[in-house]
Amino acid sequence: MSINITFPDGAVKEFSEGITALEIAGQLSNSLAKKILGAEVNGEVWDATRPITKDATLKLLTWNDNTGKSSFWHSSAHLFAEAMEALYAGIKFGIGPPIENGFYYDIDTGDTSITLADLPKIEKKMAELAAKKSEYIRKEISKADAIAYFKEKGDEYKLELLEGLKDGDITFYTQGNFTDLCRGPHIPNTGFIKAIKLMKVAGAYWRGDEKRKQLTRIYGVTFPNQQELDDYLKMLEEAEKRDHRKLGQQLEIYTFDDEVGPGLPLWLPNGGFLIEKIEELAKQTEDEAGYSRVRTPHIAKEALYIRSGHLPYYSESMFPPMELDNVKYYLKAMNCPHHHKIFGAMPKSYKDLPIRLAEYGTCYRYEDSGSLFGLMRVRSLQMNDAHIYCTKEQFEQEFRAVNAMYLKYFKIFGIEKYKMRLSKHEPSKLGQKYINEPELWIETEKMVRDVLISLEVPFEEVLDEAAFYGPKIDIQIYSVIGREFTLATNQVDFAQGKRFNLKYINKDNQEEFPIIIHRAPLSTHERFIGFLLEHYAGNFPLWLAPKQIAILPISDKFIEYAEKIAKDLKAQGFRIKLDERAEKIGKKIRDAEMMKIPYMCVIGEKEVESQQISIRKHGKGDIGTFSIEDFALLLRNEINS
Repeated sequence: MSINITFPDGAVKEFSEGITALEIAGQLSNSLAKKILGAEVNGEVWDATRPITKDATLKLLTWNDNTGKSSFWHSSAHLFAEAMEALYAGIKFGIGPPIENGFYYDIDTGDTSITLADLPKIEKKMAELAAKKSEYIRKEISKADAIAYFKEKGDEYKLELLEGLKDGDITFYTQGNFTDLCRGPHIPNTGFIKAIKLMKVAGAYWRGDEKRKQLTRIYGVTFPNQQELDDYLKMLEEAEKRDHRKLGQQLEIYTFDDEVGPGLPLWLPNGGFLIEKIEELAKQTEDEAGYSRVRTPHIAKEALYIRSGHLPYYSESMFPPMELDNVKYYLKAMNCPHHHKIFGAMPKSYKDLPIRLAEYGTCYRYEDSGSLFGLMRVRSLQMNDAHIYCTKEQFEQEFRAVNAMYLKYFKIFGIEKYKMRLSKHEPSKLGQKYINEPELWIETEKMVRDVLISLEVPFEEVLDEAAFYGPKIDIQIYSVIGREFTLATNQVDFAQGKRFNLKYINKDNQEEFPIIIHRAPLSTHERFIGFLLEHYAGNFPLWLAPKQIAILPISDKFIEYAEKIAKDLKAQGFRIKLDERAEKIGKKIRDAEMMKIPYMCVIGEKEVESQQISIRKHGKGDIGTFSIEDFALLLRNEINS
């Protein structure tokens, strides 16, 4: 029998029943077959070696696909486990998932202590096993047989994991001499893994429970060639220099305090300035685009979030309720329900649409303490948020306009590489994770896809990452060193209009629900400023630098002239730091360099006599002597360039 395979470009080809994605790739191109790591079959990620027995859609996955990388690193975790079992008899395994960059495996090493000094030996063993090109073999197994296997092996961790699995849904994967409980998928064989680096050793409580045993967690990363590994390690070295947590402290941007609480940043004056400057840019952009600004409270009744659906779907990310007058209130975790109430407060005609409501609202999300990370993952978030209420006919234009806004910001901040992720629903989870409206899901996902295609922007489609109320676009951006960040989101909402009974009168004088677009082009202030710190390495462009000029008198007798210069430049709108400390000029310069202030004015006897100023540029040194007028012109030209 034959089956029809539909490819991403819409082409349909006929193949024999039971053919694998790898075999299909081989029939298309021998060179392609050598790159195939996995496949998406009807939207589900499969092993490339798994037989396809009925008509299906097929996307071949390579290293260039995130899902391909994930399978590669998941397979590498199994290779690591095989190496560990070969080197250390009697060890037991917890979980070994792929992560954003690489993988980790939690291991009970018994009486053996694994340190950084052991990692090269493990890497060597992994390379030796990888060279054998052992196939990753998938086997469906009964729960009883799986339990028997791990009982014989004496691995209580896998037995505990089996307790939560249903009979009929259990698979084993074997490569070489190692077998693991795993749903997959995996790459065809270990030979694809050419470059290996184990990164660090840490402790991790079993299942994240501090009352359970602490296991040894070993992190690693692998690549299909040595050059990519070398480039990655260089990137990590540069990223360490650009770590926003270090720069945030060094440049006096933000701080945390135990008495305030974890994940609750305190913005220092320099950070406060950055927030105001970015907000000023966003407000100007949104005003030009026809947005109206609103304000909403930081708390609301439980009933609001039940109506929105956030409590059933999002409760784990919300702070526990507080009770006032026998009524439960929640800290606001999102602005959307509040904006819906504002929209619903006024009667609307189709002539009033689209309505664009924008707010820099502070939201609060209960992130697990173990996941908090500098400004990138916090519990208090200031969001560049807005909601657009429009008709179906207006949707394409509005969605286009939002994406155009993204591109405008990318140009302003020097973001040259980016990618859109079209996050879709998983049909099997309708009514659980997602609103149970199958036809609307298909329709809105197509609407978003069509806009992205027409805009000719780079994008990929991913399953099971949509918002509960509709598909969304997540924007992945890359810093100048190639580090990837999830910045912003653009979401379609076909559910909240009905939930909140938001209606407008259409052209036929009938009531109709609007389509709602949720958008946050600049993410949160926290995440965006964290990104900018790393993107610029703390060297903010002149227009954005909290302090643009450091004025450095050589000694006290030149302070009067320094103050005059400071007053003059400040009056012209420049941001000044006057260093009046009784320190040597060398230290003042070093401190200004450390604070990455773009320009330094050195004031001494020569400058007083000539009524000019000697200018140093951060990272470049002395650039000459200027009149105040010429220096101000230089600054304005740089700001406007």
